Amino acid sequence: MANIINDETIEYVGILAKLELSEEEKEQAKKDMGRMLDYIDKLGELNTDGVEPMSHVFPVQNVFREDIVSNSDIREELLSNAPEQKDGMFVVPKTFE
Repeated sequence: MANIINDETIEYVGILAKLELSEEEKEQAKKDMGRMLDYIDKLGELNTDGVEPMSHVFPVQNVFREDIVSNSDIREELLSNAPEQKDGMFVVPKTFE
């Protein structure tokens, strides 16, 4: 499958990736991509009969907590972290004139 990687393919990938490649880099990229495709072909030869498809190596469960709405007023606690505050708000440096 490595023989499908040609100069035009490398040019196209370079354009998509917004890379300017020298001729040496293009040749190296062509070899690298060819090796990657050869490896993918080799993986396709593996016998996967009886192997259950999975999306993760480890069993993953939903670890998110339930959203609980609370109407607590923690303004003072939040403002205690501010280096400077005024009228119950953070004071920040001016960003434009």
